[in-house]
Amino acid sequence: MISFPIAKINLGLNVVARRPDGYHNLETVFYPVPIKDALEIYPMDDAFPAEHPCDLKVTNINIDGDERQNLVVKAYDMIAARYPLPRVHAHLHKQIPTQAGMGGGSSDGAHMITLLNETFNLGMSKQEMIGLAARLGADCPFFVLGTPAYAEGIGEILEPINLNLGGWYIAIVRPNIPVSTREAFSLIEPKATVTKCRDIVMQPVETWRESLVNDFEKSVFAIHPEIGQIKERLYGLGAVYAAMSGSGSSVFGLFKTRPDMSLFGDMYTFTAAL
Repeated sequence: MISFPIAKINLGLNVVARRPDGYHNLETVFYPVPIKDALEIYPMDDAFPAEHPCDLKVTNINIDGDERQNLVVKAYDMIAARYPLPRVHAHLHKQIPTQAGMGGGSSDGAHMITLLNETFNLGMSKQEMIGLAARLGADCPFFVLGTPAYAEGIGEILEPINLNLGGWYIAIVRPNIPVSTREAFSLIEPKATVTKCRDIVMQPVETWRESLVNDFEKSVFAIHPEIGQIKERLYGLGAVYAAMSGSGSSVFGLFKTRPDMSLFGDMYTFTAAL
């Protein structure tokens, strides 16, 4: 069986408090974007000599590091600890850029939960899957929900919102600049918001530029001014609103008509109607 994990952007991202556990409380709006990975699972033959009951193959985009730390495998291990599962082959075809602030890894892990539930008739409710996804990572519960949502806490407290950007074009640029999330957080000075981003995004998009902010931009743009320049280029192309997603490095713009992205050369770009 196959599933198609989606990407997300953050419409506003405010770091409002530092927690005793070392994490930070956030306020953000998650919005789904039609960039998709493909995740397929199928039972493993009894004779296949695998070292682990979830054999993962990743194609198209190389992912460095220990395969066992991939959220697809972690999701399998977590579900297998609660429900009887057969050994499986998992094939992940990556198209969501990595280290981009678009939640690709989180989406893959969340979709593994829903895919196992559906494939093997585990009978988990959406709320149970959201709870399990929260154990994988802060962004993961959103990808079980899959619809626009306002998030608090570390991103796991979700409130679905009635936000529809249909009719707008989104353009995304992901420069070849790695951004350390840990470093981005270390430079943030948390502060409470006067107006929550949930309320700002309910206003016309034309008003967002003056009031909707991503708190990470100040520190990330200081370290990597090239990322800030991408935001300004998107405005130069006619974006009505532009911002960095998450802690970067991707930057998106919302347009009334499809923009010409050729000036970004060999950088990763994606453009689509929402």
